[in-house]
Amino acid sequence: MKKKILWRSILICFTLVIAIIFFLPNTPAFQYMPEWWKKSMPGKGIVLGLDLQGGLHLVFEVEGDKAVEITTDRYSSGLRDLFAKKKVTAEVKVSGLDIIVSPSSPEIRKIVEGNYPTLTPVETATRLVYRISDREVRRIKDSAADQAVETIRNRIDQFGVAEPTIHRQAENEVVIQLPGVKDPKRAIELIGKTAQLEFKLVDDDALVAAEFPSFVYPGEEETFLKQFTEKIPEETGILFERKINRETGAVIKIPILLKEHAVLTGDLLSDAKVNIDPRFNEPYVSITFNPAGAKIFEEITGANIGKRLAIILDNTVYSAPVIREKIAGGDAQITGNFTMEEARDLSIVLRAGALPAPLKMLQNVTVGPSLGRDSIEAGKIAGIIGTIAVVVFMLFYYRLSGVIANFALVLNVLLLLGAMASLNATLTLPGIAGIILVIGMAVDSNVLMFERIREELRGGKTPVAAIDSGYSKAFWTIFDSHVTTLITAAVLFQFGTGPIKGFAVTLSLGVAINLFTALIGTKTVFDILASKMKMRALSI
Repeated sequence: MKKKILWRSILICFTLVIAIIFFLPNTPAFQYMPEWWKKSMPGKGIVLGLDLQGGLHLVFEVEGDKAVEITTDRYSSGLRDLFAKKKVTAEVKVSGLDIIVSPSSPEIRKIVEGNYPTLTPVETATRLVYRISDREVRRIKDSAADQAVETIRNRIDQFGVAEPTIHRQAENEVVIQLPGVKDPKRAIELIGKTAQLEFKLVDDDALVAAEFPSFVYPGEEETFLKQFTEKIPEETGILFERKINRETGAVIKIPILLKEHAVLTGDLLSDAKVNIDPRFNEPYVSITFNPAGAKIFEEITGANIGKRLAIILDNTVYSAPVIREKIAGGDAQITGNFTMEEARDLSIVLRAGALPAPLKMLQNVTVGPSLGRDSIEAGKIAGIIGTIAVVVFMLFYYRLSGVIANFALVLNVLLLLGAMASLNATLTLPGIAGIILVIGMAVDSNVLMFERIREELRGGKTPVAAIDSGYSKAFWTIFDSHVTTLITAAVLFQFGTGPIKGFAVTLSLGVAINLFTALIGTKTVFDILASKMKMRALSI
C-alpha cells in the first residue's frame, strides 16, 4: 500500500514539475532565467489565437477557370511533344478552352484520345477540336483549391507565422488567419504570388524585335503592346524585364520577344536559396532542378548556345542571359536587383511550389489586439469568479474533503496549462471557455465520488472502506461521462475550424487530465491521510 502511495505521489509531483517547466515561457519569470535554461528548456509555450492577440484574416478565391486554362495549355504542349516523338505532322493550337488539332485523321485522333482520355471531341470534320470533359473540369477545380491550401500552408510555415489557420470554405475559397503577423503587406504578397516559373527562349531573330525601343517607362506598356502586337510572329509573345538604375533608382522596362511555349517550368525544381553576388554585394536566388529537370536544362542549353534564355516568374522577365555553353548539373540563378527580403520571399514561394491557379482576394481584415486584451481580461475575470465560487462551495459543503477537491482543481488547471504549452497549442477565446468548462467538470467528478462516499458512510462502513468503495463504484460513471465528452471534442476538432478547434483541444486535454486528477490525485491524498493517522471519522 505504501509503495503504491509513494509511486503515485512521485507521478503527481513529476507531472506537475514538467507542466510548470513547459508553462514558464508564458510567465514574466522566464526572462530572468539563465541563458542555459532558455536554450535547453522549452521556450515557446502557449500561443494566443487571432481573436486574442490580433493579426490578419484573409479570404481568397481560387480562380478555378484559370486552372482549367493552365491544364489545357499543358495538354496542348504535351500533344506537340507527343507528335514530334512519333514523327507525326500535326498542328496544335489553343483557342480559349479548345485544343485544335489539324489535320483530322484516324491516326491523329487515335494518338490524342489514347493518351488524353479526359479530352472530349467537339468537332471532327476537317480538324479535331477537343475540350476537357465536364467531369475532369470539376476535378481540376477541386484539386486546385486543395493544392492551393497546401501550397499556402507551406509558404506560411517557411514565413514563420505561429499557429496559422488555413482551410477551404465553400467550393473555391481559402480562409487564412495569421495571428500576430507584423507585416501584413508582405504576408499578403507572399500568399498571393502565383509563382509560375517558366524558362522561354528569346526570339531575337524576328525582324520586329529590331524595331523595339531599348526600353519603356512603367505605365507605357499598354501603348507599346498596341503598337506591336499585330506585328509579332505566331507562337511568340511580348513580356517585360524590369531594370532598376543602381545610382538613381529609376525603373525602366525592357520589352522582350519570347517563344510562346516554355521549354522548362518550375515544377521540376528541387531547391531554391538566397546567395550574395560578390561583385555587387546583392542577393540573388540560386535554383536547383531535380534529375529530370537537370537533364532537360542541359539539353536546352546545349542546343541553343548563343541564344538568350529568359527566366520568367508570373509573366515578368527577371533575367534573359545568353547561353554561353551547355550547363550540366541543373543549377541556375535568378537575378533582379532584389532586396534581401524580396530574395528570401522569392526562394520561399519557389520551394513551396507554384499555386495551381491565381488567387483573388475577397476579404482582408486586420484584427487589432485591443479586442484580444478585452477578451483576455473578461476571460480572466470570469475564470477567477467561477473558481472562487467553486472553491468556496466545496469548502462549505464538503469541509476537509472540499480542501482535497480544491487541491485537485488547482492541479487540474496547472497540468492543463502545462499540457497546452507543451503542444504549443493556440489559446482562443472559446479555448478560455473550455478551461472554465473543465473546471466545472473537475468539480462534478469530485461531487460524484464524495456523494458515493457519503452513501457508504451512512451504510455503516469505516472511513477507509467508504473511500475505497466510493471511488470503486463511481469510477465507471466518471469514466463514461468523460469518454463521451472526448468523443464530442474529437468531432469538433475534426469538423470545426479556427477557434472551434481551439475549444476542442482545450476540452480534450482538460478531460484527460481531469480523469488523472480526480481518480488518482484526490485518491492519493485520501490514502496519505489514512496511512498517517487512524481515520475514525471523515470530514465530508
